[in-house]
Amino acid sequence: MSNGDAASGLNQQEWGARYDRTIMNTFGHPKRVLVRGEGAVVWDADGKRYTDFLAGIAVNALGHANPEVNRAVAEQMNTLGHISNIFASPTQIRLGEELVALASRESAPGTPARVFFANSGTEANEAAFKATRMTGRKKIVAMIGSFHGRSMGSLAITYNEHYRKPFEPLPGEIIWTPYGDVAALEKVVDDTVAAVVTEPIQGENGVIEPPDDFLPAVRRITAEHGALMWIDEVQTGMGRCGEWFAHQRLDVVPDLISVAKGLGNGFPMGACIALGPAADLFGPGEHGTTFGGNPVACAAGLAVISYIKSHDLLDHVKQMGLRLADKVMSLDDPRIATVRGRGLLRGIVLTKPLGAEAAAAALEAGWIINSPRPSVLRIAPPLIVTAEQIDEFVDVLPSLLDAAENR
Repeated sequence: MSNGDAASGLNQQEWGARYDRTIMNTFGHPKRVLVRGEGAVVWDADGKRYTDFLAGIAVNALGHANPEVNRAVAEQMNTLGHISNIFASPTQIRLGEELVALASRESAPGTPARVFFANSGTEANEAAFKATRMTGRKKIVAMIGSFHGRSMGSLAITYNEHYRKPFEPLPGEIIWTPYGDVAALEKVVDDTVAAVVTEPIQGENGVIEPPDDFLPAVRRITAEHGALMWIDEVQTGMGRCGEWFAHQRLDVVPDLISVAKGLGNGFPMGACIALGPAADLFGPGEHGTTFGGNPVACAAGLAVISYIKSHDLLDHVKQMGLRLADKVMSLDDPRIATVRGRGLLRGIVLTKPLGAEAAAAALEAGWIINSPRPSVLRIAPPLIVTAEQIDEFVDVLPSLLDAAENR
């Protein structure tokens, strides 16, 4: 693959021109046109190689072209591709059972739980939003700095005004409260609140983690007022932070969990998991989807869970995350303030607003990262990332910051 896409003969510039003529301008011009991937590595249409430390924004949990996931998807597609939710499939039922077991495995054994399958994290959050309405209440308490998606419901609980303003009025009665502030939360939650929604780590806000007492306090406060505790694990779930779901580190049992991204390793899917009485909020016909829970997506999800278990990736994620954080801080670079996050969702906090420039320099040097905030680099490699790849990135990081300062 030295001269463009081997299948078409087109190079980066030619593909980019076709993109600009054809695709809606919601994302801007693509930084690269990627044509192939393997593990934690991808190649563009000009044959250039990149180490992917973003994993499709925490989606490709097992890396690119994982043979076990690919095999499961191909076998299922050759058996039964789509049937609609008038019917069920064994893969759908088995994946539902797996997710229920993972969500309630230690902290809530025997707790009733049910799953609604969707096609994305946004749709998983939309299902959770609608579930809150089934309580008979309408108010939702959401966090300053949150991101939950781009549909009208999930957008209503996304804090960034740049995303929200063009589409207002949005549904719901949303009350904003500072992320991680227990005292502020206690002041706004009362018996009229349907749910409190929060992320265990705010990824889009710069990989920010609340104090350890926050999620247990959310559980206590919501229980006191008969409100639902809704945790958005779209980015943090499926082993990304070293637990199946990041909130499990604190032994918290929520009512609603939304999950997606790493669940399908690139196959579009999401799920809303309801625990306890919330499992019975929906009745027949009160929510639905055409593609959600289709046999192929569920086969991908089952393969992902099986791979994480059989390769002990949760422990690997913890080790690699600590290795990354420790080695970055050992650089003792005055441009690096700290490393936030857990497992393999990390934010390298800079002392200067060099994030965008550093991410651009990284791409030129063959590394894919991004900057969700001007002074933060988000690092979210596949869960299969090796120690050698971690070390290579840390070795090159100072040169990326040098290039950023000179751009």
